[in-house]
Amino acid sequence: MANELAALSNELAAVVERTGKSVVAVHARSRFPSSGVFWRPGVIVSAEHTIRREEEITVTLPDGSSAPASLAGTDPGTDLAVLKVEAPGDPVHPAPADPVPGNLALAIARSQDSGVNASMGIISAVSGDWRTWRGGRLDHYIRLDLTMFPNSSGGLVVNTAGAAIGIATSALSRIAGVAIPAATVNRVLDQILARGHVSRGYLGVGLQPVELPDHHKGLIVLSLEPDGPAAKAGLLIGDILIVVAGTKVGDTDDIQSVLEPHAIGQPVDAEFLRGGDSRKIAIVVGERPRRS
Repeated sequence: MANELAALSNELAAVVERTGKSVVAVHARSRFPSSGVFWRPGVIVSAEHTIRREEEITVTLPDGSSAPASLAGTDPGTDLAVLKVEAPGDPVHPAPADPVPGNLALAIARSQDSGVNASMGIISAVSGDWRTWRGGRLDHYIRLDLTMFPNSSGGLVVNTAGAAIGIATSALSRIAGVAIPAATVNRVLDQILARGHVSRGYLGVGLQPVELPDHHKGLIVLSLEPDGPAAKAGLLIGDILIVVAGTKVGDTDDIQSVLEPHAIGQPVDAEFLRGGDSRKIAIVVGERPRRS
C-alpha cells in the first residue's frame, strides 16, 4: 500500500512539474497576482476578472524571468482574457474527453515567490451548456471540489494525465470554483484574436417576466432603445413577447439562446401580444454595442 501511495505521489508531482511549464504568474492587479496559461505559442489565457489594468502588464515565466505582455482582448461573459507575449512557453494539450463527476483534477497556478502552486480535488459536477451570470455561454458546466488559492484563477485545470480540462476561475459561481472548458477557451480565443472581443447579439429591449391568463408566462417590454433592433422592427413598450425563434419565452434567460454571435444580422421570428391580440414580427438581431 505504501509503495502504491508513493507511486501515486510521484506521478502527481511529475504531472505538476510538466504542466507547470505552461503556467505563468500574471501581474495585472494589486496585491496578489493571478495565473495564466500558454494556450498557444505566444498566447496566454487568463481570468478576465483578475485583469485590472490594460497596460503595464507583466508575467512571470516558468523559468522565473519576467516579460511584458499586451492585452489582446477580454470576454467578461466567460471570464476569459487573452494576453500576447514574446516569450517561449509550452502550449497545453486539451483532454481528449470531457471529465465526469468523481474524476481527480489538479489546479496548477504560479506565484512569483513560490513558483508552481498545485491543489488537488475532484470534478464534483458536470452538465451541458451553461449560461453564466455574466451572460456568457460555457460549453459545459464543470464544478471543482478543490482549494482555490488567491492566484488560482486563470490557472490550468488538468486531469491526472496532465491534459487540460480548462481554465480555473472563482468568479463564475458562488458555490465553488469552475473550470472554463477547453472548448470554450478555444472558441472565445479565436474570436478575440480575430477582432479583439466577442460579439454578442442584442434586441435593444428591457424585459420583465409577467404571468398571463392562460397560466403561461411572457416577457413584457418595459423599455426600447430608439434605434435598437426591436424598435426598428415595430415592437412597442407594453407588448408582451411570448415566442422568439420558435421557443416560448417566460424568462429573460430564454432570450439569450437566440443572441449568440452567429445570429447577428439574422432575422428571428417573434410572436407577441398587443392589446390582447396575438401578432408576429421579424427582428434582425443586432450586435451589442461595446462599452467605451
